Order: sequence, then C-alpha cells, then structure tokens
Amino acid sequence: MTALWNSFKIAFSMYSKIPMPYSDWSKENMRYVMCFFPLIGGAIGLLLFGWMQLAQILGMAAEGSNSFYTAVLVLIPVAVTGGIHLDGFLDTSDALSSWQPVEKRLEILKDSRAGAFAVIMGCSYYILAFGVFSALGTGVIFRIVCLNFVLSRAFSGLAIVKFRMAKNTGLAATFSDGAQKKTVGVWMILYIIAVGIGMLWVHVFYGALALVTAGMVFLYYRHMSYKNFGGITGDLAGWFLQVCELAVPFVLVIAGYVIG
Repeated sequence: MTALWNSFKIAFSMYSKIPMPYSDWSKENMRYVMCFFPLIGGAIGLLLFGWMQLAQILGMAAEGSNSFYTAVLVLIPVAVTGGIHLDGFLDTSDALSSWQPVEKRLEILKDSRAGAFAVIMGCSYYILAFGVFSALGTGVIFRIVCLNFVLSRAFSGLAIVKFRMAKNTGLAATFSDGAQKKTVGVWMILYIIAVGIGMLWVHVFYGALALVTAGMVFLYYRHMSYKNFGGITGDLAGWFLQVCELAVPFVLVIAGYVIG
C-alpha cells in the first residue's frame, strides 16, 4: 500500500500542480505511477463540471453567451497541469514543422526555446479551443468532454507501456522503464472501458463518436511518432493529449450542429 500511495503522489506531483507530499523516485515507487495518471484527468473534468454548475447559478453558462466563462473553461486544464503537456505540444509542433531528419527533430524537442511554429500552433490551438468550448453548451456533450480528460490520459498511459520509445532517456522513457508494464497496461484498458461505458451512458451516439475520435487520434499518434521520430517521447505524449482533448469536443460540436 505504501508503494501505491507513493506512486499516486509522484503521478500528481509530476503531471499536475495539485500539492502533494514528497516521494522518492525509487524503482519500487515508480512501478505504478501511470496507474494514477488518468485520475488527474478526473480532477480536471470535475473542476470543469463544477465551474459549469457555478456559471449556471450565476447565469453566464449559456452557449456562447459569456467569454469570461469560456476562458475559464479553456484555462482550467492548463491551471491543473501547469502546462506540462502544452509544452510538449509546442515542442512537437516546432519539430514537425522543421522537415529535418529524425535525429534533428529529436534535438529540436529538447530545445528549450520556442520557435515560430510553436507560437503559431499555440495561438491557433487556443483560438480554436475558445471557439469549441464556447459552443459546448451544458448538456450531454459537455459531460462527455469532461470524461474525455480521463480517456485521453488512459490512452496516453497505454502508449507509454506499449509503444516504442524514440530514445532511452527523458520522462517518457523513465516512466516506461520504471513501470510494471503488464499491470499498467491492464489498468489503462480498464480505465478506457469504464470511461467508454460512462460516455455511452451519457449519450449513445455522442459517446460512441467521442470514443471513435479518441481512438483515431491515438492511432495517428503512433503512426506520426514512429514515422517522424522513431517512437514516442514525453513531448510527443504531451502533443497527443492536447490534440485528443481538442479533437473530441471539436468533432462533437460539429456533430451537434449537423444533427441540430
């Protein structure tokens, strides 16, 4: 139980800004860290849902009616994670836009400086996110999007233990090497099944569409990473999370308009 508690604390201290007591990154404590990674998505989803409920009470949660309400929705995930996944998204955007060989792209991922394409993609991402989140409403689509923050991290954790690493150093390699891979893999699949059932319970069509969209992004993540980088890294994992967490609400909003 001590090792599990320590793994929980490491997961939250590494991937969120939620205060946690210190735990040593020993081999034993690292074994089950990824098992708790999706719970951070659960915290984000609960905060989003809580903010929506408060905004409804205050009368500012109607679709597209209040930019302040939407801005808080968009920024809650950044506040919880501290932008760790956004950093990976920006670094990956720079690397992909360089059109350099694999070795050079991996070097760009390690560069702490933000290039022009990182700025362009970051601004584009949040302009689109603001528009998408302003159109979510407060009904079934919003609830499915809240669950998606757990789903995206479950897929990401599954990739950490199942996908090939692009290099044997870095955060992704550290968590992959230290993980009890079989156990983590089983837990990630259980998370995916549980969240999938939850999404389908909220709404069969939109839930199924969210699952298909997330699955397609996950498969593209593998293809893109292997083709352009030779495997995944921590930055690429961040790229996947950001893309998955925008692709799902984007598709659901479009589907909602089409259906009417």
